Amino acid sequence: MGKYFGTDGFRGKAGVVLTAEHAFKTGRFLGWYYMQKHQNTGDSAKIVIGKDTRRSSYMFENALASGIASSGADAYLLHVTTTPCVSYITRTEDFDCGVMISASHNPYYDNGIKLMNFEGEKMDDDLQDEIEKYIDGEHEELPFASEDKIGKTVDYYSGRNRYIGYLVGLATKSYEKHKIGLDCANGSSWMIGRSVFDALGAKTYVINNTPDGVNINNGCGSTHIEGLQKYVVDNKLDLGFAFDGDADRCLAVDELGNVVNGDKIMYICSKYMKEKGHLANNTVVTTIMSNFGLYKALDEAGISYEKTAVGDRYVYENMKENGHMIGGEQSGHVIFRKYAHTGDGILTAVMLMEVLLATNLPLSVLASGCEMYPQVLKNVVVDDKDGTLEDPAVKAQVEACTAELGDNGRVLLRKSGTEPVLRVMSEAGSIEECEKQVDAIIAAMEKSGHLVEVKK
Repeated sequence: MGKYFGTDGFRGKAGVVLTAEHAFKTGRFLGWYYMQKHQNTGDSAKIVIGKDTRRSSYMFENALASGIASSGADAYLLHVTTTPCVSYITRTEDFDCGVMISASHNPYYDNGIKLMNFEGEKMDDDLQDEIEKYIDGEHEELPFASEDKIGKTVDYYSGRNRYIGYLVGLATKSYEKHKIGLDCANGSSWMIGRSVFDALGAKTYVINNTPDGVNINNGCGSTHIEGLQKYVVDNKLDLGFAFDGDADRCLAVDELGNVVNGDKIMYICSKYMKEKGHLANNTVVTTIMSNFGLYKALDEAGISYEKTAVGDRYVYENMKENGHMIGGEQSGHVIFRKYAHTGDGILTAVMLMEVLLATNLPLSVLASGCEMYPQVLKNVVVDDKDGTLEDPAVKAQVEACTAELGDNGRVLLRKSGTEPVLRVMSEAGSIEECEKQVDAIIAAMEKSGHLVEVKK
């Protein structure tokens, strides 16, 4: 990870960590960089921009577009749309790159800039490193375009409509007999979600679809799914889907009000894909944080799996490199690589509906084969992350816990990327057993002199 751009873009408090000047310079560099690639053709570079509903997103949209045009490239504005929409339009409409302005599931006062290459995939680190150098004044000064070389800014609502049409076209059956709830998190999906489900014939019930610039993710959406759980039960809906601020995540709620998380969604869809002969390599790609219950369920279904570092970026890279077609995270980032190059919440909902309609089974039954194990995770501050992980006594305790749990659970130690913190996690048959194993590992850290404190 770089100074500004992490695994999911440049993100931070708007106006403090991420400023309009950062956005302008990012646009300047992108416009200049891609114009170099068009020197021999005489064409203008084309960069497409989408944004979520945060108040600051409008500021950043204007700054990015100004930077792009001042370098001679053309900025195409999708306006409020989803991250997967930007990815889809970038790869299908011959754009040089795509930009999404969003801080995903974060509160409204944060924002972010996500960069995508011409295939709608997350931008290469090398190019992001060059942008960082320019932001910090470590790159040569870039020329400003003038006269008829100044780039255009183009309203591109039509791209958003094509994306909606694409999603609708992926469904093979009507939803007319189903009452479906959508929690749009007062974010990017607030119009697109209803458009897709209405077009497919559902009796669509939508909540949290009145964004005002400061209510995105505020007690709603996939990070606060309890509201949708109650809504589904109270209105006797067949199921519901909750999206995050930029709609690249989806969690579901069954007809009984139970949460169906990303792990369960991957289980349901991969099992169905296997039955239909569509599960390439018979493999699902997960991160190391997927629940032990998912792995047990996949074992029982005869489906293989791979584990990556935490982050949908790493999931997608593994899928692309090895030809796998489904992967994701417990949080609801699920990637169906045949149809998208990023997690797509609305697409995930459509894929889950395909299984539900084809099997004629309620979501509670489809999810029942994957039982989530209780989990305990504690964050501990240590004097040296790597030194603690390599300490013989700590390693011995981890091995002892692993042996004690056997096939009935697991323990995991993971480093924080930004703090002097280790995350100690256990999954087992009961919360008490999880607590026991986590506390045993923390005690070994304390005895070895590495422990500073257990964070509250």
